[in-house]
Amino acid sequence: MSSHASRLIVPVLGFGLIVAFASSYYLLGVLAEPLAAGTGTTPSLVFAGLSGAFLISAVLSPFGGRWVDRRGGREVLAVASVVFALGLGGLGLAQGPVSVAASILTLGIGMGVGFYGPAFAVLVALHGEAAKKPITAVSLIGAFGGALGWPSTLAMIEAVGWRGACFGWAALHLLVCLPLYLTMLPDGRAGPRPSADRAPVRWDGRMIRLAVLFAGAWWIATAMSAHLPRLLGRLGLEPAQAAGAATLMAGAAVAVRLLAFLTSGKGSPIAVLRLATLLHPLGAAIAYLGGKSLAGAVALGQGAGNGLLSVASGVLPLHLFGKENYATRQALILTPARFLQAAAPLSYGVLLDRSAGLALLASSLVCGLMFAMTFGLERRS
Repeated sequence: MSSHASRLIVPVLGFGLIVAFASSYYLLGVLAEPLAAGTGTTPSLVFAGLSGAFLISAVLSPFGGRWVDRRGGREVLAVASVVFALGLGGLGLAQGPVSVAASILTLGIGMGVGFYGPAFAVLVALHGEAAKKPITAVSLIGAFGGALGWPSTLAMIEAVGWRGACFGWAALHLLVCLPLYLTMLPDGRAGPRPSADRAPVRWDGRMIRLAVLFAGAWWIATAMSAHLPRLLGRLGLEPAQAAGAATLMAGAAVAVRLLAFLTSGKGSPIAVLRLATLLHPLGAAIAYLGGKSLAGAVALGQGAGNGLLSVASGVLPLHLFGKENYATRQALILTPARFLQAAAPLSYGVLLDRSAGLALLASSLVCGLMFAMTFGLERRS
């Protein structure tokens, strides 16, 4: 592969992740109401389908990791693009609750194998231990999936309707992402092909600690993506103010990932991870004690903390365990997070119905558990 082509790998992977996140994880935040109205269903059923998609994603995640280690990230990302396009095309053609649910669940298959895991594995196969900086760069670009996803979908709905928006995202997967993956990415296996005598990945104390930590992180992140505007409203902001303050979360996530990229290789990854677990509680405390004028601090704290944790989910498995079986190990570590993610909107909503203070206390206590899990992590030969 030429040096020019190699320089394009990070932008290609980053762009693909923007499209993948915007057209699945963030899609229904804007599309749910017009989709429900146009197909004779309800937004609650649409979001129930999304929870089902998260569960399918969790079930498929370990399989996706093994697939990447055996066949390479390029193949998995290419197949994921086709699956995303099928789900989105199905939504564009949906006429009732059954076809809506089936299409959303198809998106869950894409989410199970088509997010950060195979993209990071391509970089690990190319760069080995030096993959930490390109992983951070891809994570930085992928963060725009949240910042651009909602406004892009809304613009498409206003221009061509909600069905046209679904077809538009499907076309991006098939006509842009798929050709880019097939022509620009190398094989991307994160190690030699598995053999009969290769030791399987076995859970140890460090993997368990990381699994607990990222399960907590994903629970909070999904809860915030579903409830942050309502939480800010409970803290005293008007709806328009809450919506504006909620955008601070995406901005903070992008900013800290940029900082992590610029300072890549400096400082301990464990120390950065430990700091990341404390940013949400810090923002929550400032917002709760400071009242309406400081309510946006919880959005800033959550965005910054989650931005660093997203980078860590790719970097820490490589830092602690090396490149062998990287994709399989990373997928196993994140599988509990995917299951817990499905319960986040409902469970956090119940807490928020009681009070904003109780909801913030609960998420801060989860961060305290995550902080505790950072102890006992060390790199071994």
